[in-house]
Amino acid sequence: MGRELLLITVACIPIGLSLWAILDIARQPAWAWSLAGRNRTAWMAAVLIGILFLVLGLVVASYYLVRVRPQIAAAEQGRF
Repeated sequence: MGRELLLITVACIPIGLSLWAILDIARQPAWAWSLAGRNRTAWMAAVLIGILFLVLGLVVASYYLVRVRPQIAAAEQGRF
């Protein structure tokens, strides 16, 4: 029972990060994406495809949350 719970918990981490990234991508306004020079549709597709593969999903979602999200948030706040 303990190993199964650990496996489920470990598998939920990339899924949870991917869901967080998807929700954040959807929440950001389109104009902020344009100002940051990023493509919302491409990032949404990348994260959604990454969910199918746990390790890829973890990498893509983490990259978005650490590197791309701050750029979009800065554009939204008027910092370029």
